[in-house]
This record gives sequence, structure tokens and C-alpha cells, in this order.
Amino acid sequence: MTREPGATVVSGGVAELVVMWAGFPLLGAGLGAGLTAASGWLAGLPWFPFQGWFALLDRLPEEWAYPAGAAVAALAGLVVAYLGTRERLTVTVGRTGVRLHRDGHGQDVDRATVAGVFLDRKALVLLDAAGGELVRETSDLSHARLREAFTGQGWPWLAQDPHREAYRRWVPGLSGMPSGADALLRARQRAVDTDRGGEAGELRGELARLGVVVRDEGKRQYWRLVPRPPDRDGAGR
Repeated sequence: MTREPGATVVSGGVAELVVMWAGFPLLGAGLGAGLTAASGWLAGLPWFPFQGWFALLDRLPEEWAYPAGAAVAALAGLVVAYLGTRERLTVTVGRTGVRLHRDGHGQDVDRATVAGVFLDRKALVLLDAAGGELVRETSDLSHARLREAFTGQGWPWLAQDPHREAYRRWVPGLSGMPSGADALLRARQRAVDTDRGGEAGELRGELARLGVVVRDEGKRQYWRLVPRPPDRDGAGR
């Protein structure tokens, strides 16, 4: 989607980038200097990580140890800033469509396919007319700015999930699910438990193709079915 004239862009803005690229390295440098000061004590703790590094800092002259400790921690701050920048979500809302952009990838959704937009805690959710989820993207974007962006462009904003009461807690072997859904939820639970967000997202898509919508509360999965209209020849009954 090329940006429409008058489209509204919601992102973390320049201030967020300044905090990440300046604040994180500076915070890291300060933390590194503090840890360098305690390097001798930390090197003697058998349970503390990176003992070899702290032992090296403790042996170095102070004029070398403090710059080295601060520089390594500042570099770690830069890595965190880089990863945070890649994970930033940008939402561009126009009259005829919306683009969600993160980590070099964009997803376009036509306005005509969307029946409702709402926020589920930190997740922006777009529903289709059947109740399926077209988009579920988690971010730290301002809820007020997202609401203003969508309502200002004439999108159907909802105060809450209209299907919230339809969700059920998933447990292995639960009846009433489409064939194959339980196996996918088992695999997804393992991905959620080990913080493999990419794999969990892919499995969410596989479940959506079976008519199963999933939402998470912590490490717990909740699910509901998307009502499917019968085929014209009656085969869907």
C-alpha cells in the first residue's frame, strides 16, 4: 500500500529512537563501570556469570579496566537498541487500507475486509466479518493514538473484543476442536513456553486456517472457533 494522502502514521517517534540509541548505551556504560568496580567481588561468586571476564577486569590496571568494562556494556546497549529498533511497529492508517510495518516486513489490509478494530491489552486486532482475526500485532504504541488514527479515518473501532466470552482455556486433548488443531496447539504451547515468538506466530496462522482463533494470557492459550457459513450446496453443515 502506498501511503494515501492524509494517512495517519502511528509509531514510537524520534523520542523513542533517541532513548534507545543514546539512553541504552549510556545506561550500559554506567552499569559497566559499576560492575567493574565490583569485579573482584563478582569474580569470587561461583554462581555469577562471566566470571572469567570479571577476573580479567580485576587484574587490569584501573585506567584500562574501567574503559573496557564501560565499553563492553555500552556495546551491549547498542545491540539492545538495534534489536529494539527492528521490533518497532509502525501503523499507517488511511481511508482505504492500513499498513503494519515491523522488522523490514509490511502487512497491508484493505478497509473493505475489516469489520472491527480493537485493542486487546497491548495487541492491535483487526477482525473480519466472520469473526476471524486478520491482524494481531503486539506493541507499546499509544492506545489513544491508535484509537484516534483509526476513528479519524472512519474505521469501525470497538471498545473491546466482541468475542471475548467465546474463548475457552486450551488443555491437551480437549474435544470440540477441528481435526489437527489440538496438535498445532500442543506445538504452539511449546513455542510459547520457550519464548519462540516467531514460531508461535506461524502456528497461529496455521490454526486460523482451521477456523481457530488463539489469544494468550501469559503462558496460557485460549481459543475460539470462527463461525463458518454453510456452502451453497449444503456441504458445510
